[in-house]
Amino acid sequence: MSEVQQLSPTWWAAATLAVMSAQSWSADEGAYFSDLPVVASVSRLPQRLADAPTAVTVIDRDMIKASGARELSDVFRLVPGFQTYPHSTEPARVSYHGLNDEDYSPRVQVLIDGRSMYSPLFGNGVNWATLPVALEDIERIEVVRGSNSVSYGSNAFLGVINIITIDPSLTRGVSVSTNYGSQNVRDYGLRVGGRVGEIGDFRFTYRQQNDDALANRYDWIDDFRSRLFDLRFDATLDERNTLQVNAGRSEGISGVGRLSSSSFFGQSTNPIRSMRQTDTYAQLTWRHVVSATNDFQIRYAYVADRSDDAFNIVVPLVPVQTFHINQSGDEGTRHEFEFLHNLHLASAGRLAWGASWREDAMRSAWVLPGQGTVHRDTGRIFGNWEAKPTSWLTTNLGLAGENDSLAGFHWSPRASTNFHLSPENTVRVGYSRAYRSGSTYDYRADYRLRVQSGAIVLYDRYLFAADRDLKPEQLDTWELGYLGDWRAWRASLDVRLYDETIKDRLYTIDRNVNSDTVPSLTTPIQDVHIHGLEYQLKWQPFEPTRLVLTQSFPRISSDYLPSALSYPRGTLSQATANRNVDELTERSAPRRSTSLLWMQGLPYGLQFSLAGYWQDKMKWTSNSWSAKYRRFDARLAYPFRVGAIGGEVAYVVQSLNGAHGEYKTYDGSGTDPDGSGRIVDRRQWVALRLDF
Repeated sequence: MSEVQQLSPTWWAAATLAVMSAQSWSADEGAYFSDLPVVASVSRLPQRLADAPTAVTVIDRDMIKASGARELSDVFRLVPGFQTYPHSTEPARVSYHGLNDEDYSPRVQVLIDGRSMYSPLFGNGVNWATLPVALEDIERIEVVRGSNSVSYGSNAFLGVINIITIDPSLTRGVSVSTNYGSQNVRDYGLRVGGRVGEIGDFRFTYRQQNDDALANRYDWIDDFRSRLFDLRFDATLDERNTLQVNAGRSEGISGVGRLSSSSFFGQSTNPIRSMRQTDTYAQLTWRHVVSATNDFQIRYAYVADRSDDAFNIVVPLVPVQTFHINQSGDEGTRHEFEFLHNLHLASAGRLAWGASWREDAMRSAWVLPGQGTVHRDTGRIFGNWEAKPTSWLTTNLGLAGENDSLAGFHWSPRASTNFHLSPENTVRVGYSRAYRSGSTYDYRADYRLRVQSGAIVLYDRYLFAADRDLKPEQLDTWELGYLGDWRAWRASLDVRLYDETIKDRLYTIDRNVNSDTVPSLTTPIQDVHIHGLEYQLKWQPFEPTRLVLTQSFPRISSDYLPSALSYPRGTLSQATANRNVDELTERSAPRRSTSLLWMQGLPYGLQFSLAGYWQDKMKWTSNSWSAKYRRFDARLAYPFRVGAIGGEVAYVVQSLNGAHGEYKTYDGSGTDPDGSGRIVDRRQWVALRLDF
């Protein structure tokens, strides 16, 4: 069964109808690369890649397994233009085309079965430590390389990661798994799948992970533990109606803090402690097929994120003052309703349109003192139209309007034309506009730290002030793409040439440490220009051999806004900080990055894979660099069956070529004076899975 056919029956039926209604060419389906996949993440319409309005990378189950990845964030090293580093005392980040200074990378939308992973608690971004999906439950990942606010709203500013999980009907029985290896890797998993009467199928997954990869290095201690409970139930109510239920909980505990940090009344302002984070979620999706050319779905999702890394500072005055500091807490929730209608308009093409409403709520005694629960409502209407007036031409038009109770109203248009020069060659030209608003924190946070004895104020620092009139970022993108589908050679090539202009790039200007009265704030500081070339080549030269090669060559330039430089006594008014932030923008993506995945079938059923990554130096923070590095990950696996029991045993090595840095590795002088570097050592483990 192909990777497309393994999607849910309703989705696959809609995709089949869409492709049959479009102009297509015959092909030999025996070759792995003979048929480019159908994707639905760009326009919300099932489309061939050759008809999609922007570039899409599809990562299938085999690629995920072959990559040797243990954490999902690692998988995106295989996508051109993406950067990531592993979770440690800092949260993992996954970004596209740089601009990655914020902890939770809020410019790329992440979805799991249609549910957004963006959290009002975590800076309106994605917390990869509690991402509620197990790698073995992922059917495929569609990565939209380019703005897609038309389909998914302002958070899809630079791209979309759409994670599609396995249909429960394909996971019958019981599967247990474990990873055991160096750096205290101790992972355990259980998956149970089965039939529920005559109406549906379920899949339940439990996963527990543990490691201390960077323990006792430099000035901090790294350890990480997580647990996941995930349930998916798919029911066929009748021949026209299906219901999908998702529910679960993900927990993560990370070690944070520094062994040495600044002192406040003799006590550490960043002590070693545990950060506890949870993600609880539920989703209902009802799909109704009106006819072979007309269907709609209604989806409701609820998510609650909680975080706690609290510690106390006791000030020995009379009376004694205790400050309960919880910078990552407290709670963020989201309710979301969405209606989506797919309609075939006969000779006029196909249309996907809909509307959504969501309520975000956040509370935090530390950053939102005295404000209780802060609410944020966002309503959106959207539509995408695909027309194929002739066999050699596909046109996509899209438009979305979004009203944010904190950021106001904006339109996001998109237009794209695909020229099918032949069955094997397509050229795409497109334009889009998108907006990205700040987080609830940026619009409403306002806090300070004050110590006083009686009427005498001993210490008073204004730490952060929100801007309730904060302007959103605006992105205008021009794109020229080429897609080659060379079936005779069992190869495909996807090339994207892009020009992206971001106006009013948002950045948090740190307060001047010598000032008690000038707070930090988030404000527009730059206009940014990003242009470059990236490509992905897939090739199957022999039946047991698969190769996937990607490269990216971005260039970033920026110009400061006068208002940012004139902020009184802010860090950008200092020449050194000004240069550091300038470099942070322009070197926030490596000027050259390459990935190569080699998958090789061997005698006796053995499976071997080798992933290589080459990355130029770049910046994740304003005062440090990530050095140029090479990294190789390898995997050797043996699938087996003994009677009724099947399974697989595998040996995985990450960073086969030895230790290297991927986050902070040196400052401008070439040293790491404050011990904040993050060194990735060789890690290896044995993986065992048994299927009953």
